Amino acid sequence: MKRYTVAVVGATGAVGTTMLEILAERDLPLERVRVMASARSAGARLPWRGGELTVEDVAVADFAGVDLALFAGGEVASADQAPRARARGTLVVDNSATFRMDPEVPLVVPEVNAHHLARHSGLVANPNCSTIQMVVALAPIHAAAGLKRVAVSTYQSVSGTGKEALEELREQTRSWVGGGASPLPKVYPRPIAFNLLPHVAAFDEEGSTGEEVKMVLETRKILDLPELPVMATCVRVPVLHAHSEVVYVETERPLGPEEARELLRGAPGIRVVDDPVRGEYPTPLDAEGQDLVLVGRIRRDPTVAHGLAMWVVADNLRKGAATNAVQIAEALLGLGGKA
Repeated sequence: MKRYTVAVVGATGAVGTTMLEILAERDLPLERVRVMASARSAGARLPWRGGELTVEDVAVADFAGVDLALFAGGEVASADQAPRARARGTLVVDNSATFRMDPEVPLVVPEVNAHHLARHSGLVANPNCSTIQMVVALAPIHAAAGLKRVAVSTYQSVSGTGKEALEELREQTRSWVGGGASPLPKVYPRPIAFNLLPHVAAFDEEGSTGEEVKMVLETRKILDLPELPVMATCVRVPVLHAHSEVVYVETERPLGPEEARELLRGAPGIRVVDDPVRGEYPTPLDAEGQDLVLVGRIRRDPTVAHGLAMWVVADNLRKGAATNAVQIAEALLGLGGKA
């Protein structure tokens, strides 16, 4: 079996370090792993399967001989370096928003639209974390009953913003618990500890945030439903890891809650946890550290003719970013891989 050289770009960030963890866990036939980041991180050492890897400066790194590059370094790194990697014959899976809405670039969640990979030209975009978990849950419902409208409210953990946001939440929480003055927020515009911020990315002239717009446009592209009405409200919450969502679905044809449960139980990448009378429903702590999308509280929405509501939770750094990227890589290399 051929063995592959894989580079992780942005390897020192929250998503990049998680990509390394996923690569170490899964069964890709790896010849070599290289780690890259900005010049300020060059020379740092990262743990890898009992040893260490030295971080290279991506701006000068040579991608010759790299079969696949997983980009997690943000939009600037992707815009500057992904074309350079592709020019050296490297397959690129990019986690930033840089290429997601490019009509020539597949935007892929393997459980949902792996067939879109057939038209890649050396670059595949990894969707937004909140979009990924939602479309994994929507796809079986759409296949069975058709989607007429989707509305979602998200409850997004601070790890989606990065390591500095995690530390900001910890610092503010320690201060609150200790009775001291809360440190001034640096990452977020308001304190995040014991608070909710309906503000994920910048607002546009219509009053929607960048995150909300991403969810609308990406959902349509992934599901091949360019006219699908989607309404999103995204909220940052004082949770360390895993995003939660309330998803309201209006379908074209009738689909009851029990039928929806059975469809979701049989769908790839999903675990149904739905017995609220016994206290069984997903929480962020349940999802943390795993790759499945957890779905519960599936119930009828009586405000529309064919309406369902469900609660969807997933680890945003794993399935919402790193694991999805590695699953794309496995599909590109013809390796199959586990959900």
